[in-house]
Amino acid sequence: MKTTLFVLALTLAAQAADWPVWRGSNHDGISSEKLAGTTVKKLWEAQIGTGFASFTVADGRVYTTGHADGKDTVFCFDATSGKPVWKHAYAADLGDKYYEGGTSATPTIEDGRAYHLSRWGDLMCFDAATGKIVWQKNIQQETGADIPDWGYAGSPLVSGKLLIVNVGKGGTAVEKATGKTVWTSDKANAGYCTPYPITVNGKPQVVLSSGRAYKGIDPTNGSEIWEYTWSTSYGVNAADPILSGTKLFISSGYNKGCAVLDLASAKPKEVWRSRVMKNQFNSSVLIDGHLYGSDGDADKGASLKCIDFATGTEKWSDAGVGFCSLMAADGKLIIMSAKGELIIARASPAKFEAISRTPVLTGRCWTAPVLANGRIYVRNAAGDMQCLSVQ
Repeated sequence: MKTTLFVLALTLAAQAADWPVWRGSNHDGISSEKLAGTTVKKLWEAQIGTGFASFTVADGRVYTTGHADGKDTVFCFDATSGKPVWKHAYAADLGDKYYEGGTSATPTIEDGRAYHLSRWGDLMCFDAATGKIVWQKNIQQETGADIPDWGYAGSPLVSGKLLIVNVGKGGTAVEKATGKTVWTSDKANAGYCTPYPITVNGKPQVVLSSGRAYKGIDPTNGSEIWEYTWSTSYGVNAADPILSGTKLFISSGYNKGCAVLDLASAKPKEVWRSRVMKNQFNSSVLIDGHLYGSDGDADKGASLKCIDFATGTEKWSDAGVGFCSLMAADGKLIIMSAKGELIIARASPAKFEAISRTPVLTGRCWTAPVLANGRIYVRNAAGDMQCLSVQ
C-alpha cells in the first residue's frame, strides 16, 4: 500500500507544474501539466480589488494584484487553502479611463523573490515568502519615460542578473538584486506587452512593443537588434508575440490584424500579413502549427478562432465563445469568456469542440486563467477571485 501511495505521489508531482511568470515558464501560455479532468469545482475565493492582473504560482503560493480605496495591493495567498500569506498596499490612482481601471501587470516570481511593476512605474522587489520589501523605486520618475495612456501593463522579465521592464520605447533594465538602473531607452511610449525572451540564430534577444513598433533588443545593454513598424490605433500593441523557429507572430486589435515575421536575417522579413486574427490584448497560443486566440475587440463581435501559423489560413471561428482569454495544457484550451464562463476545449484545427462549460463568475472577465498544480485561478474586473479544482 505504501509503495502504491508513493508511486501515486510521484505521478501527481510529475503532472503538476508551477506558473511563476506571466504566460508560464516557457513564455507561451502553455503548461506542461496534465489535466486530471475537465469538471471544475470552486475550492476557495477572495476579494482582491479592481483590476485585470492575472496570477503567478510558485512554492505553494499564488500571487496577484488589485486596487481598492485609493491603493494598489500585491497579494500572496496559500494556494491550497486560500489563506492570506501577506499583502502590500501602496497609494495609487485607479486610472479608470474608458474602463474600470485598477492593476494590470502580473507579479513575476523567481528564486525566492517577487517582482511587481505598477501602471504608474512603481517597481518593487519582495521576499516572495514573507512580503518583506527588498528594494523599491519609481522607474518612470527616474527615467522620465512617458506613461502610456492606460499605464504600464507588461510584467517584469528576469534575464540573468537583470530585470527588464517595458518602460520607454525600447525597455529599461535594472539589477534584480538591487534595483539599480543598468540601461534605459528612448522616453517615447512603451507598448503594453511583457518583454518576451527569444533566441534566434543562437543569439538571445528580448522582443518588446512600443506604441508604434515591435523591436528586438540585446538584453545585456538594450541595444537595438531590429525594429518593425506596427502602428495600431491608440498605440495598443498589447498581445504578446509568439516565436516558432525564426518566425515571429504579432497581432493587435482595432482592425489592425496580424503578421508573421522571419527574423533569420538582420532585417525582419514579412512572411504574411492579414486581418484574420486580431488580438486586442489577450494573447494567442501556438499548438502543433496552429494559433488559437480571441479575434476582435471587446466591444464588438469577437470570436474564438484557429488559424494556420505558416499561412494565416483560417481553420474555424466560433462566435459563441466571443471575446475571451486563454491558455493551454494537455492538448486542451482553457478559456475564460468575457462573461465569466470557463470553457475547456480540445485544441484541434478540425473544429471547435468544448468538453466542459461552467459559469464561474459574473461581470467583466478579461483576465487570462491560470492552471497550476491541479487548480485553475480566475478573476473578474471587480476583483472576485476564485480557485477551482479540476476533477
